[in-house]
Amino acid sequence: MRRRVAPLVAPVVVGVAALSVVTLRWSALHWGATTEETRERLPGDEILPDPGLVATRAVTIEAPPEEVWRWVVQMGSDRGGFYSYDGLENLAGCHLHSADAVVEAWQHLVPGDLVRLHPRVALAVAAVEPARSLVLHAGPAMPGVPDAAPYDFTWSFVLRRHPHRATRLIARERFAYTHRWSPLLVEPVAAASSLMSQKMLRGIRDRAERAALS
Repeated sequence: MRRRVAPLVAPVVVGVAALSVVTLRWSALHWGATTEETRERLPGDEILPDPGLVATRAVTIEAPPEEVWRWVVQMGSDRGGFYSYDGLENLAGCHLHSADAVVEAWQHLVPGDLVRLHPRVALAVAAVEPARSLVLHAGPAMPGVPDAAPYDFTWSFVLRRHPHRATRLIARERFAYTHRWSPLLVEPVAAASSLMSQKMLRGIRDRAERAALS
């Protein structure tokens, strides 16, 4: 009897495992976002019209967009940090400390400015609309760093006014593959980004809500 059942059970187990992987991947790429938010067009999408991977994550913040923006605009390894797991990022040599206060000197960005992820890795500001959206695009290679990663990349932050003076903050990453083997690198990068991005969105939320109450 067991010999008859085993061939039937194995495909079911494999199928359930595959479904679990797909479900977990979807959840990681779309944490906190509604179905509509994952499908809609956002600022910055036009830069990479045919991406190989898209991640859209979101959080609701009980603070107005103007307050939330003050934390978004000052992000950067040499500025306010990324409000995520500083210890893990510093293991990679980022040398950052996430700010717990708004710093006026970090409140201004214009297209062409660099937002550093690491002392030797930066994204360029492609577009900025205060209190509404910030679009970052893969920047030039820093000295001592290989010319280019095997993918192009945009990172967009969109702020929308939500009922009762709240804000809906949406973060979108888009990866465009430049080599056939690019997915082999992008998939683990996206997995790590999911962990850090969820913490980042919660970090922005907590800081903005505390500031709104003070």
